[in-house]
Amino acid sequence: MKLFELTRALVDIESITENESTVGNYLFDRLSALASRHGGRVERMPVEANRFNVLAHWGDPVVTLSTHMDTVPPFFSSREDDDHIWGRVACDTKGIIAAMLFAVEELLASDVRGLAVLFVVGEERNSTGALAAAQEARGSKYLINGEPTENKLALGSKGALRLEVTASGRMAHSAYPELGESAIDKLLDALQELRRMPLPVDPVLGASTLNIGTIRGGRAPNVIADHARAEVFIRLVDNGDATRTSVERAVAGRVAIDELLRVPAVRLGTLDGFETVVVAFTTDIPVFGGAWGKPYLIGPGSIHVAHTSEERIPKKQLVESVEIYKRMVKTLLAADGSR
Repeated sequence: MKLFELTRALVDIESITENESTVGNYLFDRLSALASRHGGRVERMPVEANRFNVLAHWGDPVVTLSTHMDTVPPFFSSREDDDHIWGRVACDTKGIIAAMLFAVEELLASDVRGLAVLFVVGEERNSTGALAAAQEARGSKYLINGEPTENKLALGSKGALRLEVTASGRMAHSAYPELGESAIDKLLDALQELRRMPLPVDPVLGASTLNIGTIRGGRAPNVIADHARAEVFIRLVDNGDATRTSVERAVAGRVAIDELLRVPAVRLGTLDGFETVVVAFTTDIPVFGGAWGKPYLIGPGSIHVAHTSEERIPKKQLVESVEIYKRMVKTLLAADGSR
């Protein structure tokens, strides 16, 4: 199977978060054949019921190529034209998986060892796969994490703070609002204060940003709402402590704030001869916590079309990324004295 064919085959396997087992088994089978030919080992690393990471390695791993298997909804299948492969997760990250597999196959064929591939579940929601993998480190000294950076080496990536904001009220007939207490009004007031809240700025990573992603609440148009809830996502440029304090100060006890996820911003490794970029999205790298080695972040495709109905990956970048991953592995093995 050629690179573009493998990319499309992977895209066509639906693997929305919590439903990664089919693509995981597909990758396990492919890696098992590769391990058999080149003296490697492959395993399913349990994460949760019916969910697992896939790890394959040849020799003691020094460099690990890693990305995630799960996708955001909704699923839609692949198509291609002369320049692009289209489909859900074409760039985030099924094309990256295909490029990593081809890079590993070619490295093994040239007798390179000391490398591993690690494909994890759950990145799009809570990085549960990376968290499980961090508990099972195998001695890898370098981690090449794949996300769409247009084949540029990321100098850093923003973190994430995901909050649930909940307001409580008292139901009443809407003709007599003075008899009730609107949770929706409370929530809207709190969200407006959060929107006005100053956010940190970093000279390299840029400004923190805030997105109100969902709002739910109320019973009916003619009922004063007794409950309301919103989900807020803040892209961090630091560890999030100052922002969390600012959130509490802004809402001043009028609503409840539950912290669902916090991932700090990270600065990343660089290598000579690679074009660089700073990315605003969050990855599994902070959750790995260095357990799989010094992190690098690079991959084909643009984050600007990821998670959209126009998701696609340029064929040219896909081909280039195979060579980039091979070059990085060889460079890092040489730096370690392993090659």
